[in-house]
Amino acid sequence: MTTPHQPVSRGPLRLRMGQSPGRDVLDGGWWPRSRDLPVELADLIDHFPDHLGRVTRAVVSSPDWDLRARAVAVSGRYVKVGPFPGDGRHLVVLTTSHRTALRLLVVPHDLTRGQGEEALLAAATHGNAHPPGELLDTVTEHPEADPRDYWSAG
Repeated sequence: MTTPHQPVSRGPLRLRMGQSPGRDVLDGGWWPRSRDLPVELADLIDHFPDHLGRVTRAVVSSPDWDLRARAVAVSGRYVKVGPFPGDGRHLVVLTTSHRTALRLLVVPHDLTRGQGEEALLAAATHGNAHPPGELLDTVTEHPEADPRDYWSAG
């Protein structure tokens, strides 16, 4: 295990959260820049919005990452990391100091800018009932759809 690190800025965190955590299938979306779990998860946790609470644990989908980790070094501490017992593909669940479990879509790092932004929008749209895999299939297979019309709750 390495020692906790100081946060490193890698560009703006590509995270979009919904307005009402816990009320939809997904609470938001996160678009990491690579498949390197320790680096990407540390970036997410170090730059996670303060008003949502401090991240205390993460449960990840193993197929989304090249490396596995049991803990991630973040600013001055470690955060435990565990795998989903099932597939859970394209999902991370963050437990916060507010005792909230936030379900975030993990957007594949290699999507185009338009696809990635649409996936983030969809994951954060109130009323969206698409599971992660279905949501990503829609984003990648139907680029002609206007995301504002398709993902909005109606």
